[in-house]
Amino acid sequence: MPAQVLNKGDGMLRYLAAALVGAVVTTPSAARITPFAASFKTQLVQTNGTSLYVRVGGKGPAVVLLHGFGDTGDMWGPLAAELVKDHTVIVPDLRGMGLSSHPDGGYTKKAQAVDIAGVMDALKVPKAALVTHDIGNMVGYALAAQYPARITRWVVIDAPLPGVGDWDNIIRSPVLWHFNFRGPDVERLVQGRERIYLDRFWNELSANPTTIDEETRAHYASLYARPRAMHDAFEQFAAFSQDATDNKALLAQSGKLRMPVLALGAEKSFGAAMADDLRFVASDVTSGIVPNSGHWVMEENPRATVTLVTQFLGK
Repeated sequence: MPAQVLNKGDGMLRYLAAALVGAVVTTPSAARITPFAASFKTQLVQTNGTSLYVRVGGKGPAVVLLHGFGDTGDMWGPLAAELVKDHTVIVPDLRGMGLSSHPDGGYTKKAQAVDIAGVMDALKVPKAALVTHDIGNMVGYALAAQYPARITRWVVIDAPLPGVGDWDNIIRSPVLWHFNFRGPDVERLVQGRERIYLDRFWNELSANPTTIDEETRAHYASLYARPRAMHDAFEQFAAFSQDATDNKALLAQSGKLRMPVLALGAEKSFGAAMADDLRFVASDVTSGIVPNSGHWVMEENPRATVTLVTQFLGK
């Protein structure tokens, strides 16, 4: 889902060129789907008029991990395996995605932030660190902006925030046609072809498509082929216009976030421009790069991603 933020006029062009060429670089061997340890328990948590599928494990300071489009909470397996050693790790599937329920509405990121706050309430977690990717970033910002006292640190990975920075130019890019790809006929086109549709994202937005293996692709394609899954995924994108309006209002009302933020851009995707974008909404931003990776950092270079995240959370 990523789009590069313009950095003095050239950042977006660099991203678009990389996405269209699909350059292959030498990368570490990417992990397959990493199962969550047996110590993790799963449950459906009732929250904000819906129910979210949530994985919970470990003891210690809480950390919430939020996924984006093309993934589910399953993407966080390698990171959860490390964090569970000394954290309470909370990994939900977002509203309408993965194994969570499929309500008819509520897909603005401001509303989904309330979903996550409700999960924290149900688990009796007053505060947590936050790690997010892709659309999860958008939910994460709405969560941190609405409940700043409840978020201690935020790691935000490789996707822009609606209404923030150069968003209005970003959404004009032809590479991002999928932002407006939805409707009944679109759903009929994609039905039964979910794997073909998702392959487009994994292939074009990765540094090396071969790092996203067949097992991983088949796993997520099967989840997105479940009833209403693609419809509700499209609803996530349909809400972007309202998300932009909401984000501008949240920033105007509350000012910049004050908790420490690590803005991670993938080397072959957002790069250092990720931090440029976050500085519009946060005052304490550290920049980081996931090397040898496109947008799908947990699939392409999980080892480096886990190291960067755990080092920041451990400060």
